[in-house]
Amino acid sequence: METAERFRAAVEKGELASLGDLFTDDIRLYSPVKFTPFEGRPMVLGLFGVLLRTFEDFRYVGHFDGTAETSADGEETPSVILLFRATVNGKQIHGIDMLQFDEAGRVKEFTVMVRPQSAVHALGEAVLAGLVADGLAPGPTGR
Repeated sequence: METAERFRAAVEKGELASLGDLFTDDIRLYSPVKFTPFEGRPMVLGLFGVLLRTFEDFRYVGHFDGTAETSADGEETPSVILLFRATVNGKQIHGIDMLQFDEAGRVKEFTVMVRPQSAVHALGEAVLAGLVADGLAPGPTGR
């Protein structure tokens, strides 16, 4: 799928500006560090800005095509799974990005899964700090 190839190239090159037209306006991103999804293009692009700064040595190492039901509406859509490796604060991460597409070929749902648990924790802390720094999430209260 052309969108998946463009997405992969943009992420690997750290080109945040190239991602915007690949997403639907109402994209939902399911993260391993937050129970509810990140919703909407502006929020997801903001999150990607944080992720591109947070991951070290990020690289995709595999690609699978298929179909899967979306979480939002249960509709079966064309889907791509991209396997990746990266480092966050010294922790090695193994993960997958699952991209699900609308009828126009744009990403409408995005799910990230990572392992091991210690890497999930390091990623969660780094992402929260980045979101707070960028004004996309409230900071800790009482400080």
